[in-house]
Amino acid sequence: MAKLSVVATPIGNLEDITLRALRILKEADVVACEDTRDTRKLLSHFDIHTPTMTLSHVPRLLAEGKHVALVSDAGTPGVSDPGLEIVAHARDAGAKIETIPGASALAAAIAIAGLKASSFTFYGFLPVKKGRETLFKEIGATKRASIFYESPHRIMKALTSLAASLAAGRRVGIFRELTKIYEEALIGTPGELLAILTNDPQKIRGEFVVIVESL
Repeated sequence: MAKLSVVATPIGNLEDITLRALRILKEADVVACEDTRDTRKLLSHFDIHTPTMTLSHVPRLLAEGKHVALVSDAGTPGVSDPGLEIVAHARDAGAKIETIPGASALAAAIAIAGLKASSFTFYGFLPVKKGRETLFKEIGATKRASIFYESPHRIMKALTSLAASLAAGRRVGIFRELTKIYEEALIGTPGELLAILTNDPQKIRGEFVVIVESL
């Protein structure tokens, strides 16, 4: 019977992979990944020699009854990446599906935020253009916490939009380089965060998790 193992991989620090994940990556017939070059680096580090293929091969592999380990470039597949479609296809195809939980940038940021976020809306990566400002207005209007991912190229624009959308004094947390050497968490109003990043452009590096505190 075809089997799809959805395997979480480290978001930075390679020590964050689980023993179960390592076993599954060794046992699988194939590791399906977004970028085979990135995944091969991970597998090589742990002396794993399972073949890698891009996600486009998964339907065929499952049809052949293979055991496929699905990974993303970093973190948990299916969270703001193409893993969602792969899992949906596998379910429709009648494959056995199992989750191998582990690192997630979303959970990691919440854990160290110290911000009120017991109930939140997760937006993944915000659209680059169409609908972007509408979402910021929605974030400003809701009492729930809001969480999204942002690139270093757009973090300043995102904070500028939050400054215009949020009530005065509402706090935001930005978290970058999670689990890596230069991991950093900055908490403040959008205006305060803009000032920090403007004064130290070195902090505008790495992918960001942004948390808007609930009211």
